[in-house]
Amino acid sequence: MEELKKAIDEIAKQDIIKLVISNKANKDSEYNKITFVLKENDVKKYYQIEKYTDKQVFHENIDTNILGDKLLEYVSSNYKQVDAWSNIATYDLKISKKGKVHLGKKNADNATIDNKEHNKEKNYILKEGMAIEPLIDLGIFTKEGKVVNSKYDKYKQINRFVEIIDDEIKKNDYKELTILDFGCGKSYLTFVLYYYFVEIKKINVKMIGLDLKEDVIKNCNDIAKRYNYENLHFELGDINGFKYDNKVDMVITLHACDTATDYALYNAIKWNSKMIFSVPCCQHEFNSQIKTESLSILTKYGIVQERISSLMTDSVRANLLESVGYKTQLLEFIDISHSPKNILIRATLSNIPLDIKEKALAEVNNLMNQFNLNPTLFNLLKKDNLI
Repeated sequence: MEELKKAIDEIAKQDIIKLVISNKANKDSEYNKITFVLKENDVKKYYQIEKYTDKQVFHENIDTNILGDKLLEYVSSNYKQVDAWSNIATYDLKISKKGKVHLGKKNADNATIDNKEHNKEKNYILKEGMAIEPLIDLGIFTKEGKVVNSKYDKYKQINRFVEIIDDEIKKNDYKELTILDFGCGKSYLTFVLYYYFVEIKKINVKMIGLDLKEDVIKNCNDIAKRYNYENLHFELGDINGFKYDNKVDMVITLHACDTATDYALYNAIKWNSKMIFSVPCCQHEFNSQIKTESLSILTKYGIVQERISSLMTDSVRANLLESVGYKTQLLEFIDISHSPKNILIRATLSNIPLDIKEKALAEVNNLMNQFNLNPTLFNLLKKDNLI
C-alpha cells in the first residue's frame, strides 16, 4: 500500500489535465472505468469525474487538492491501471497480480489534449464505455464500448435523436410510458431508445414497433429476446389501418414514406399522445399537386419545386399539429451535409390558446388556396371534425 501511495502522490503533485482508472482487479467493483478531466469556471479549477458502469455514467466534481486522496480511494484493491496526462508528460501506473507497482513517465506535449477530447466527446447521453448492445451490433461501438472511427457520424446522429427526445422527457417525472414506433424497419434506433428509457432514465416503458415486413418483425422480436428487452415487441401492420385501444404516450415515426407520415401523425392525434417525434421522408404529395400563377417562379424549376414542396409539406404538418393543441417545432435532426432528409417534427400536447390555433389553421388554408394543395393530414382531421 505504501508503494502505491507513493506512486499516486507522484502523479497527484503534477498538473494533471486528464486521468483514466481502468483494468478492474476486483470483478465486484461497481465501475468499469473512472475518468478525471480538469475543468475551469469563473471561480476555480476542479476535476470532473465520470464513473462508468455497464449501463450508466455517474458524475462528480472535486477540488484539485484532493486528487491524490480520490485516486487512492478508487484504485486500492480495485484497479490495476492508471493513465494520466499533464501538459508536458504522460504517466503510466500499473499494478501486477502480485501487487508490485510500476510507474512510468514519458515526456510529451499534451497541452491540447483536453480541448481535443472535449470537441470529440461532447456531453453525449450515450457515452463511450457504456455496454449498449444495439450500438455494438450496429458496428458503432466495439465490444469494449469504444466508438469505431468510421462510424462517428452515425454515433453523433443517434445521440442527436436521443437528445431531442431527452429535452422533452426531462421536463416531467415520468414513471411509465407507452410508445409506438411506426415503420420501425430494422429497429436498431428503437432498441437504442428502449435502452435509453429503461437503463438511463429508469422509466417503465412499453414499446411497440410496427412494420409491413414479416421477416423484419420476426428478426426484431428475436433480437429483443436476446437483449432481454422484456417490454419491447414488434407487430406486423400498416400505419394507415393500425388499431390500438390503450393509451399511447409517445409516437415515433422515422422516414415513413410520403403520406405514411400523415397517417402516423393522425393516429397520434386521435390517441391524444403526449409527445410526437417524426422524421418525414419522400414528401411527394405536394410536388404532384402544386400549381400557382402568381408565384410560378417556385414551380418553374423541377429541383426548386421538389424542395419547396417538401418544406411546405412539413410546414403544413407542423401548423396542423399546432391547430389541434400541440406545441410544435421543426428541428434539424442531422447536418444537411450527411442527408437532405434532416427535418424532425417534435410536438408535445399543450394548452395552446385558441387564437394561435386559429391562426395556424388559417395559414394552412391560405397556403392550400395559393398553391392548389390538398394535404392528406388536413383531410383526415377535417373528416373527424378535429379542425
